[in-house]
Amino acid sequence: MRFLEKLDKAANKNNSLLCVGLDIDLNSIPQSILNQEDPIYIFNREIINATKDLVCAYKPNIAFYERYGIYGLSSLIKTIELIHSTGIPAILDAKRGDIGHSSAAYAESLFNVYKADAVTVNPYLGHDSIEPFLEYRDKGVIVLCLTSNPGAKDFQRDVFFNVAHEVKNWNKYDNCGLVVGATKSEQLIEIRKIVGDMPILIPGVGTQGGNLADSVKFGVNKQGMRAIINSSRGIIYADSPREAAKTLRDEINKYRWAK
Repeated sequence: MRFLEKLDKAANKNNSLLCVGLDIDLNSIPQSILNQEDPIYIFNREIINATKDLVCAYKPNIAFYERYGIYGLSSLIKTIELIHSTGIPAILDAKRGDIGHSSAAYAESLFNVYKADAVTVNPYLGHDSIEPFLEYRDKGVIVLCLTSNPGAKDFQRDVFFNVAHEVKNWNKYDNCGLVVGATKSEQLIEIRKIVGDMPILIPGVGTQGGNLADSVKFGVNKQGMRAIINSSRGIIYADSPREAAKTLRDEINKYRWAK
């Protein structure tokens, strides 16, 4: 199944635009789980089992697994396998982007080894750095456009509209998306106009201070779909991840259907 089909199916089934970010920190995992054989995978399994009827996607960030070496990456592969078993798409947040054979190797790794349904990529090196990812036509390629961090103003304020226009042109296989931070709601209005029905991954609600109401209102397409609202720490380290996910899912839907 193509990424967009899988995303829309999960969003409709669970009435949800919520994406849960699986950003693992062993220092934040309960001791009862740390004492078990594979605490990263077991922790993720508990989060997934508690929220799989409330989300449209999961987004593990590869950096949080790479730092634990081979063990962390093995746990990541197992986690993505578990996500696949739920029918929910797995977006691997990797922000890769290079030239020639290097980019092709990154794409092969992320799609064929880790088996991500979609990945985030960095467009700074231009179309030829993204093209190897685009050739995986059933996979999603979610391009950094405008991020939430303070340093985004250093370069992105002058180029993000160009990125949106270029990615629209690259979308010949209907497998592109954009990353737009939740702190950039004014720019999100124009970006959505440019890219039409393309999915937009929107991180930065919660701890990064993004405006949830505006992110939903301006991020969805005309059908109230294709915005992927990500929350990580606010859900996975909550006292009750299920209740935190349900509360945020329901709040998103309140803004999603507001007149």
